[in-house]
Amino acid sequence: MSTFLKDARAYQILFLVSFLLLGIGTRDWTLKPINVLAAIATALVTQALAVLVREWRAGLSAEATSQQPAGESWNWPRVSEQIRASLPSALITSLGLSLLLRTDHPATMGLATSLAILSKFLLRVQDKHIFNPANFGIVAALLLTQDAWVSPGQWGEESWYALLFLGAGGVVLQKVGRWDTSLAFLGSYGLLEAIRNAWLGWSWDVWGHRLMSGSLILFALFMVTDPRTIPNARMGRLMWAIAIASLTFILRNYFFLSTAVFWALFVLAPLTILLDRIWPQASFNWQQTTLPPTSTLSSTSQPVSSLPSGAS
Repeated sequence: MSTFLKDARAYQILFLVSFLLLGIGTRDWTLKPINVLAAIATALVTQALAVLVREWRAGLSAEATSQQPAGESWNWPRVSEQIRASLPSALITSLGLSLLLRTDHPATMGLATSLAILSKFLLRVQDKHIFNPANFGIVAALLLTQDAWVSPGQWGEESWYALLFLGAGGVVLQKVGRWDTSLAFLGSYGLLEAIRNAWLGWSWDVWGHRLMSGSLILFALFMVTDPRTIPNARMGRLMWAIAIASLTFILRNYFFLSTAVFWALFVLAPLTILLDRIWPQASFNWQQTTLPPTSTLSSTSQPVSSLPSGAS
């Protein structure tokens, strides 16, 4: 249990579960428990199978190049540890989808979840996946089905939700060191909204209500800060967050797209590849937040940094 709590993803899971229960209890969402169960089950099974296939293919490749004798490439203890270490990220993806995506049928939720997990394995550049998994699943469901929608206003605009999200998100972001990304996104988006608010001569409570949206803050703290999909260097993260905030502002105010944040993140996600080349830096390593340097895991299995992880 103590090892689990040393993992930053553990706090993210606890907070996301709490938000899910809070939303059901206080916002009267039309959320079906069967859809939540479908998302969680699909995420865990898909993640485990994908890791198995990846390791099997890696073993065949090693044997083909004579790096390892036939039959010795498969190490079940190592593979099982790979699966176990990657399941928290899959669970985070399923909880994120349960919080944000709405559908009438479990099959649609299962489709979105499976595509979200598979995107981590199929759409990759070096050791990073290109798209935030939960965001990819949401966009895929919106594009491929007629039975999926997102309700950005489901949290309302009550300030206590925003304060709760800020407090919970702060714990996770402090552990992974990505406060700069959230601040850059919220700060630049807030500035653009302030300029527009002043230009239109609106009262400042309008500006405050737009920024205190629970869904916007939830996105800024738990989705746009996924350390496995955002740029590695701080300067790259700042430029990336400002770009997403700017596109969100344009899509929301000039194209009247209520789901602007999700489309902005999806469209600009590949920009990470360019920013990582302009400002190269070592990739984020979940192992730094979970295990001490002397852990036997580092010598008996693939580093956690190479494991696909979800969003949050």
